[in-house]
Amino acid sequence: MGRVGVDLYPEQSGVPLAEVRSFAKSLGGSPTNVAVGAARLGHRSAVITKVGDDGFGAYVRHALRAFGVDDRFVGTHATLRTPVVFAELDPPESPSILFYREPKAPDLELSVDELHREAIRSARTFWTSGTGLSEEPSRAATLAALEARGRAPMTIHDLDYRPAFWPSREEAREAQRLALERATVAIGNQGEVAVAVGEGEPHEQAARLLGLGPGLAIVKLGADGVLGATADGLVRVPPVPVRVVCALGAGDAFGAAVCHGLLAGWDLERALRFANAAGAYVAGQLACADAMPTEKQVLAMMPDP
Repeated sequence: MGRVGVDLYPEQSGVPLAEVRSFAKSLGGSPTNVAVGAARLGHRSAVITKVGDDGFGAYVRHALRAFGVDDRFVGTHATLRTPVVFAELDPPESPSILFYREPKAPDLELSVDELHREAIRSARTFWTSGTGLSEEPSRAATLAALEARGRAPMTIHDLDYRPAFWPSREEAREAQRLALERATVAIGNQGEVAVAVGEGEPHEQAARLLGLGPGLAIVKLGADGVLGATADGLVRVPPVPVRVVCALGAGDAFGAAVCHGLLAGWDLERALRFANAAGAYVAGQLACADAMPTEKQVLAMMPDP
Protein backbone atom coordinates (compact mmCIF):
# COMPACT_ATOMS: atom_id res chain seq x y z
CA MET A 1 0.00 0.00 0.00
CA GLY A 2 1.37 3.42 -0.93
CA ARG A 3 3.64 5.18 -3.34
CA VAL A 4 3.57 4.71 -7.12
CA GLY A 5 5.12 6.58 -10.02
CA VAL A 6 6.86 6.40 -13.34
CA ASP A 7 10.66 6.21 -13.15
CA LEU A 8 12.75 7.72 -15.93
CA TYR A 9 16.31 6.39 -16.12
CA PRO A 10 19.07 8.09 -18.15
CA GLU A 11 20.23 6.02 -21.08
CA GLN A 12 23.59 7.79 -20.88
CA SER A 13 25.36 6.79 -17.66
CA GLY A 14 27.79 8.87 -15.65
CA VAL A 15 26.49 12.26 -16.80
CA PRO A 16 24.39 14.90 -14.99
CA LEU A 17 20.72 15.30 -15.89
CA ALA A 18 21.49 18.46 -17.84
CA GLU A 19 23.49 16.39 -20.32
CA VAL A 20 21.17 13.37 -20.61
CA ARG A 21 19.70 12.98 -24.10
CA SER A 22 17.17 10.18 -23.57
CA PHE A 23 15.46 8.21 -20.80
CA ALA A 24 14.03 4.72 -20.34
CA LYS A 25 10.62 4.47 -18.68
CA SER A 26 9.86 2.02 -15.87
CA LEU A 27 7.21 1.44 -13.23
CA GLY A 28 8.29 2.72 -9.83
CA GLY A 29 7.34 3.60 -6.27
CA SER A 30 8.67 1.51 -3.39
CA PRO A 31 5.54 -0.43 -2.29
CA THR A 32 4.58 -0.93 -5.95
CA ASN A 33 8.02 -2.40 -6.64
CA VAL A 34 7.61 -4.74 -3.69
CA ALA A 35 4.28 -5.97 -5.11
CA VAL A 36 5.94 -6.57 -8.48
CA GLY A 37 8.86 -8.33 -6.79
CA ALA A 38 6.48 -10.63 -4.92
CA ALA A 39 4.69 -11.48 -8.16
CA ARG A 40 7.99 -12.26 -9.85
CA LEU A 41 8.75 -14.66 -6.99
CA GLY A 42 5.52 -16.53 -7.69
CA HIS A 43 2.99 -14.92 -5.37
CA ARG A 44 -0.42 -13.37 -5.98
CA SER A 45 -0.05 -9.69 -5.15
CA ALA A 46 -1.99 -6.46 -5.38
CA VAL A 47 -1.20 -2.82 -4.66
CA ILE A 48 -3.42 -0.21 -2.98
CA THR A 49 -2.55 3.15 -4.50
CA LYS A 50 -3.85 5.96 -6.69
CA VAL A 51 -2.80 7.43 -10.03
CA GLY A 52 -3.80 10.44 -12.10
CA ASP A 53 -6.32 10.46 -14.93
CA ASP A 54 -3.55 10.70 -17.51
CA GLY A 55 -1.36 8.66 -19.84
CA PHE A 56 1.12 7.78 -17.13
CA GLY A 57 -1.72 6.51 -14.95
CA ALA A 58 -2.82 4.26 -17.80
CA TYR A 59 0.78 3.08 -18.16
CA VAL A 60 0.92 2.18 -14.44
CA ARG A 61 -2.20 0.01 -14.75
CA HIS A 62 -0.93 -1.69 -17.91
CA ALA A 63 2.49 -2.32 -16.36
CA LEU A 64 0.99 -3.79 -13.19
CA ARG A 65 -1.13 -6.22 -15.16
CA ALA A 66 1.83 -7.17 -17.32
CA PHE A 67 3.79 -8.03 -14.16
CA GLY A 68 0.89 -10.08 -12.81
CA VAL A 69 -0.05 -7.60 -10.07
CA ASP A 70 -3.77 -7.10 -9.38
CA ASP A 71 -4.71 -3.46 -10.04
CA ARG A 72 -8.30 -3.55 -8.76
CA PHE A 73 -7.34 -1.39 -5.75
CA VAL A 74 -5.65 1.31 -7.85
CA GLY A 75 -7.84 4.41 -7.76
CA THR A 76 -7.83 7.39 -10.09
CA HIS A 77 -7.68 11.03 -9.00
CA ALA A 78 -9.53 13.36 -11.34
CA THR A 79 -7.10 16.28 -11.28
CA LEU A 80 -3.75 15.33 -9.74
CA ARG A 81 -1.11 13.90 -12.07
CA THR A 82 0.67 10.57 -11.84
CA PRO A 83 4.12 11.27 -10.35
CA VAL A 84 7.28 11.15 -12.45
CA VAL A 85 10.73 10.48 -11.00
CA PHE A 86 14.07 11.21 -12.69
CA ALA A 87 17.19 9.35 -11.59
CA GLU A 88 20.72 10.71 -11.96
CA LEU A 89 22.99 7.67 -11.94
CA ASP A 90 26.14 9.34 -10.74
CA PRO A 91 27.37 7.68 -8.65
CA PRO A 92 25.40 4.47 -9.31
CA GLU A 93 25.78 3.35 -5.68
CA SER A 94 23.96 6.46 -4.45
CA PRO A 95 22.01 8.04 -7.31
CA SER A 96 20.22 11.36 -6.94
CA ILE A 97 16.45 11.29 -7.39
CA LEU A 98 14.34 14.18 -8.65
CA PHE A 99 10.68 13.73 -7.68
CA TYR A 100 7.82 15.44 -9.50
CA ARG A 101 4.95 14.98 -7.04
CA GLU A 102 3.61 18.52 -6.89
CA PRO A 103 1.19 19.94 -5.92
CA LYS A 104 0.46 16.51 -4.44
CA ALA A 105 0.77 12.88 -5.50
CA PRO A 106 -2.49 10.99 -6.04
CA ASP A 107 -1.27 8.16 -3.79
CA LEU A 108 -1.29 10.60 -0.86
CA GLU A 109 -5.02 11.15 -1.49
CA LEU A 110 -5.90 7.60 -0.44
CA SER A 111 -8.62 7.91 2.20
CA VAL A 112 -9.98 5.68 4.95
CA ASP A 113 -13.34 5.19 3.21
CA GLU A 114 -11.57 3.82 0.11
CA LEU A 115 -9.96 0.92 1.95
CA HIS A 116 -11.07 -2.64 1.17
CA ARG A 117 -10.74 -3.91 4.72
CA GLU A 118 -11.58 -7.52 3.94
CA ALA A 119 -8.77 -7.71 1.38
CA ILE A 120 -6.39 -6.09 3.87
CA ARG A 121 -7.38 -8.48 6.67
CA SER A 122 -7.25 -11.61 4.53
CA ALA A 123 -3.87 -10.98 2.87
CA ARG A 124 -1.18 -13.35 4.12
CA THR A 125 1.29 -10.46 3.98
CA PHE A 126 0.48 -6.75 4.12
CA TRP A 127 3.05 -4.01 3.42
CA THR A 128 2.91 -0.30 4.24
CA SER A 129 5.55 2.39 3.83
CA GLY A 130 6.67 5.55 5.57
CA THR A 131 5.87 7.80 2.63
CA GLY A 132 2.19 6.93 3.02
CA LEU A 133 2.33 8.58 6.45
CA SER A 134 3.77 11.87 5.23
CA GLU A 135 0.45 13.63 4.47
CA GLU A 136 -3.26 13.35 5.10
CA PRO A 137 -5.54 11.67 4.20
CA SER A 138 -3.02 8.93 3.36
CA ARG A 139 -1.62 8.94 6.90
CA ALA A 140 -4.99 8.15 8.45
CA ALA A 141 -5.68 5.54 5.75
CA THR A 142 -2.34 3.81 6.33
CA LEU A 143 -2.85 3.65 10.09
CA ALA A 144 -6.45 2.45 9.60
CA ALA A 145 -5.22 -0.31 7.30
CA LEU A 146 -2.69 -1.41 9.90
CA GLU A 147 -5.41 -1.34 12.55
CA ALA A 148 -7.59 -3.53 10.32
CA ARG A 149 -4.84 -6.15 10.34
CA GLY A 150 -5.16 -6.49 14.10
CA ARG A 151 -1.43 -7.24 14.41
CA ALA A 152 -1.79 -10.30 12.19
CA PRO A 153 1.51 -12.04 11.36
CA MET A 154 3.50 -10.57 8.47
CA THR A 155 2.08 -7.06 8.82
CA ILE A 156 5.17 -5.25 7.55
CA HIS A 157 6.01 -1.57 7.84
CA ASP A 158 8.86 -0.28 5.69
CA LEU A 159 10.20 2.98 7.12
CA ASP A 160 10.92 4.30 3.57
CA TYR A 161 11.97 7.76 4.78
CA ARG A 162 12.35 10.47 2.11
CA PRO A 163 13.18 13.80 3.81
CA ALA A 164 11.68 15.85 0.95
CA PHE A 165 8.23 14.45 1.70
CA TRP A 166 8.17 15.55 5.35
CA PRO A 167 7.97 18.96 7.04
CA SER A 168 10.32 17.75 9.81
CA ARG A 169 12.10 14.70 11.20
CA GLU A 170 10.08 15.10 14.39
CA GLU A 171 6.77 14.70 12.55
CA ALA A 172 8.15 11.71 10.68
CA ARG A 173 9.32 10.15 13.93
CA GLU A 174 5.90 10.49 15.55
CA ALA A 175 4.03 9.05 12.56
CA GLN A 176 6.48 6.19 12.02
CA ARG A 177 6.20 5.13 15.63
CA LEU A 178 2.40 5.01 15.37
CA ALA A 179 2.75 2.65 12.41
CA LEU A 180 5.39 0.51 14.09
CA GLU A 181 3.12 0.01 17.10
CA ARG A 182 0.62 -1.64 14.73
CA ALA A 183 3.11 -3.70 12.69
CA THR A 184 4.62 -7.11 13.36
CA VAL A 185 7.68 -6.63 11.12
CA ALA A 186 9.77 -3.45 10.78
CA ILE A 187 12.24 -2.84 7.94
CA GLY A 188 14.56 0.09 7.29
CA ASN A 189 18.14 1.14 6.69
CA GLN A 190 20.15 2.63 9.53
CA GLY A 191 19.30 6.21 8.60
CA GLU A 192 15.59 5.48 8.39
CA VAL A 193 15.63 3.58 11.66
CA ALA A 194 17.44 6.51 13.29
CA VAL A 195 14.53 8.81 12.43
CA ALA A 196 12.11 6.47 14.21
CA VAL A 197 14.11 5.33 17.24
CA GLY A 198 17.36 7.31 17.31
CA GLU A 199 20.99 6.74 16.42
CA GLY A 200 23.05 3.86 17.72
CA GLU A 201 24.62 0.55 16.87
CA PRO A 202 22.45 -1.67 14.66
CA HIS A 203 21.65 -4.09 17.49
CA GLU A 204 20.63 -1.18 19.71
CA GLN A 205 18.35 0.24 17.03
CA ALA A 206 16.81 -3.18 16.39
CA ALA A 207 16.09 -3.59 20.10
CA ARG A 208 14.30 -0.23 20.16
CA LEU A 209 12.21 -1.23 17.13
CA LEU A 210 11.21 -4.45 18.90
CA GLY A 211 10.32 -2.38 21.96
CA LEU A 212 7.62 -0.59 19.94
CA GLY A 213 5.78 -3.82 19.20
CA PRO A 214 7.08 -5.63 16.07
CA GLY A 215 8.21 -9.22 16.59
CA LEU A 216 10.87 -8.92 13.87
CA ALA A 217 13.14 -5.94 13.19
CA ILE A 218 15.36 -5.80 10.10
CA VAL A 219 18.06 -3.14 9.85
CA LYS A 220 19.72 -2.85 6.43
CA LEU A 221 23.41 -1.97 6.66
CA GLY A 222 24.33 -1.40 3.01
CA ALA A 223 27.83 -2.62 2.29
CA ASP A 224 27.93 -4.22 5.75
CA GLY A 225 25.02 -6.57 5.09
CA VAL A 226 21.85 -6.78 7.18
CA LEU A 227 20.84 -7.44 10.77
CA GLY A 228 17.63 -9.15 11.85
CA ALA A 229 16.38 -9.28 15.42
CA THR A 230 13.63 -11.11 17.30
CA ALA A 231 13.05 -11.74 20.98
CA ASP A 232 15.11 -14.91 20.53
CA GLY A 233 18.25 -13.14 19.35
CA LEU A 234 20.15 -11.53 16.48
CA VAL A 235 21.06 -12.73 13.00
CA ARG A 236 23.60 -10.83 10.91
CA VAL A 237 24.45 -11.81 7.34
CA PRO A 238 27.06 -10.34 4.98
CA PRO A 239 26.30 -8.52 1.73
CA VAL A 240 26.42 -10.14 -1.70
CA PRO A 241 29.17 -8.47 -3.80
CA VAL A 242 27.96 -7.03 -7.11
CA ARG A 243 29.02 -4.40 -9.63
CA VAL A 244 26.43 -1.71 -9.01
CA VAL A 245 24.68 -0.28 -12.07
CA CYS A 246 21.88 1.45 -10.15
CA ALA A 247 21.13 1.03 -6.46
CA LEU A 248 17.52 2.18 -6.88
CA GLY A 249 15.06 -0.65 -6.32
CA ALA A 250 17.53 -2.91 -4.53
CA GLY A 251 15.79 -2.30 -1.21
CA ASP A 252 12.41 -3.09 -2.77
CA ALA A 253 13.72 -6.38 -4.17
CA PHE A 254 15.07 -7.08 -0.69
CA GLY A 255 11.61 -6.42 0.76
CA ALA A 256 9.81 -8.66 -1.72
CA ALA A 257 12.33 -11.41 -0.97
CA VAL A 258 11.75 -11.01 2.78
CA CYS A 259 8.03 -11.52 2.13
CA HIS A 260 8.88 -14.60 0.05
CA GLY A 261 11.01 -16.08 2.82
CA LEU A 262 8.45 -15.39 5.55
CA LEU A 263 5.64 -16.90 3.46
CA ALA A 264 7.79 -19.98 2.86
CA GLY A 265 8.40 -20.37 6.59
CA TRP A 266 12.19 -20.11 6.28
CA ASP A 267 14.36 -19.40 9.28
CA LEU A 268 15.49 -15.80 9.59
CA GLU A 269 19.06 -16.35 8.41
CA ARG A 270 17.97 -18.09 5.22
CA ALA A 271 15.36 -15.41 4.50
CA LEU A 272 17.88 -12.60 4.95
CA ARG A 273 20.52 -14.29 2.79
CA PHE A 274 17.94 -14.71 0.04
CA ALA A 275 16.82 -11.09 0.43
CA ASN A 276 20.41 -9.82 0.24
CA ALA A 277 20.90 -11.71 -3.01
CA ALA A 278 17.67 -10.30 -4.46
CA GLY A 279 18.80 -6.77 -3.62
CA ALA A 280 22.20 -7.39 -5.16
CA TYR A 281 20.58 -8.69 -8.35
CA VAL A 282 18.56 -5.49 -8.84
CA ALA A 283 21.55 -3.28 -7.93
CA GLY A 284 23.26 -4.76 -10.98
CA GLN A 285 20.38 -3.73 -13.29
CA LEU A 286 19.13 -0.42 -14.69
CA ALA A 287 15.53 -0.39 -13.42
CA CYS A 288 13.36 -1.09 -10.39
CA ALA A 289 10.14 -2.96 -11.13
CA ASP A 290 11.37 -4.20 -14.50
CA ALA A 291 14.46 -5.70 -12.88
CA MET A 292 12.75 -7.68 -10.11
CA PRO A 293 14.17 -11.24 -10.16
CA THR A 294 12.65 -14.69 -10.17
CA GLU A 295 13.54 -17.17 -7.44
CA LYS A 296 15.90 -18.95 -9.82
CA GLN A 297 17.77 -15.71 -10.55
CA VAL A 298 18.09 -14.94 -6.84
CA LEU A 299 19.37 -18.39 -5.98
CA ALA A 300 22.02 -18.05 -8.71
CA MET A 301 23.25 -14.89 -6.91
CA MET A 302 23.52 -16.47 -3.49
CA PRO A 303 26.99 -17.38 -2.26
CA ASP A 304 27.49 -20.63 -0.39
CA PRO A 305 26.78 -20.13 3.34
